[in-house]
Amino acid sequence: MTAPSTSPDHHTPYDLVGVGIGPFNLSLAALADGAPGFRSLFLDAKPAFSWHPGLLMEGTTLQVPFLADLVTMADPTSPWSYLNYLRAHDRMFKFFFSERFHIPRREYDHYCRWVAERLPSCRFDAAVKALEWDETADAFAVTYRSASGAQTRVLARQVVLGVGTDPVVPEPLRPLLTDAHAGRVLHSADYRTHRARLAAADDVTVIGAGQSGAEVALDLLRHQDGEGNGGPYVRWLARTTAFAPMEYSKIGLEHFTPDYIRYFRGLPEATRERLTAEQWQLYKGVSEETLGEIYDEMYERTIGGGEPRAALHPAVEVVAAEADGDGYRLTCRSRQQDELFEIRTSAVVSATGYAASRPAFLESMADLVDWDDRGRYQVDGDYRVALDPRVSGTLYVQNAEMHTHGVGAPDLTLGAWRAATILNAAAGRTLLPLAPRQAYTTFGAPQEPAPVPAQAPAAVPAPAEIPR
Repeated sequence: MTAPSTSPDHHTPYDLVGVGIGPFNLSLAALADGAPGFRSLFLDAKPAFSWHPGLLMEGTTLQVPFLADLVTMADPTSPWSYLNYLRAHDRMFKFFFSERFHIPRREYDHYCRWVAERLPSCRFDAAVKALEWDETADAFAVTYRSASGAQTRVLARQVVLGVGTDPVVPEPLRPLLTDAHAGRVLHSADYRTHRARLAAADDVTVIGAGQSGAEVALDLLRHQDGEGNGGPYVRWLARTTAFAPMEYSKIGLEHFTPDYIRYFRGLPEATRERLTAEQWQLYKGVSEETLGEIYDEMYERTIGGGEPRAALHPAVEVVAAEADGDGYRLTCRSRQQDELFEIRTSAVVSATGYAASRPAFLESMADLVDWDDRGRYQVDGDYRVALDPRVSGTLYVQNAEMHTHGVGAPDLTLGAWRAATILNAAAGRTLLPLAPRQAYTTFGAPQEPAPVPAQAPAAVPAPAEIPR
């Protein structure tokens, strides 16, 4: 093993080192760029920025408006805004005339790459291998390895984890996630890689009622020919009671404000757990446009008396799965009828979301983290992770705090605001002022009692008797 580099610069602690460069840490890097007297470094194992490459199909869009870019919701004057990206690429008039509020995912990915390639604090091909607390240096020691194998050790007073989330697959399917079934049993994160093979299959089952599942189902439907004969038979299963649209009302969206985070953090843990499950349409629903397009594709197949080569099954869960010849046999349960039935399919795409996990490099200091009783981070209002008192440095986390901060944790809407909150805390001063109240909704009991009238209202005189 190559010994870590010990150049003089590596003895001077950074103010902040970020591990992982997804949209959230990239937002922090962009907002920190140019902050006076603040040194930061961001590391990622990938050779370049990429954002959900397996789902960057043409025609897919973000589910948040373009103003939820890396910086605008915290600093609209930043040179790293989406609008400045358009200007740099001579696309301002084109964007203006396109009248888009929700931009293509492929363009959002390109915008983020444009920012990441220009920020001097972002370093790719840098895989973090260890994070330790160095008592002698009174700082975190971060060891990372480059693509060439060279190892470098840097010190940081503060570290922010932005390592993203890992794909989640239902337990019955996990034994089939092997090389022998590659391209036939997969998570939707890898859909684009195996798209051609799936489109040529006889029958594909998509599991999951969220936006990713809907987009995969729609894409496969569009691979059927106009008569509904070619292309795969598409089956869409979901545990939820319905294929429901995302909650997108103006007042409903106020759950993605700092006001709701502050309210949610003050609730008992049991209440937070229950609320997060009940609010699934806020973060697991499907855009109305996508649901409409799926319906329209199926409607087209019925013209002239035909039948759509597709089926939608809500309130269904897969309880067992096994290889069966050149395909798979899924045992499913109707959750409302409590009845079992079987499905024979050629391929399975599990669009069943993502979850935060503990990165391997954190194991070396896992005993210094104050985990909750479910092994999750305990996170305060500034996104600090609770640590052993022996650690004088600060560890922050992004997108691993839904259990403490609510449904906005994975949402891009709050990305810049959260990054600005972390930046202000890490700098120990207000670099970016943040407005205290953003919602019209009052979540919970009012903090101040309702005003009491100065005097009782005058009595209303009885109506005069009407002569008969």
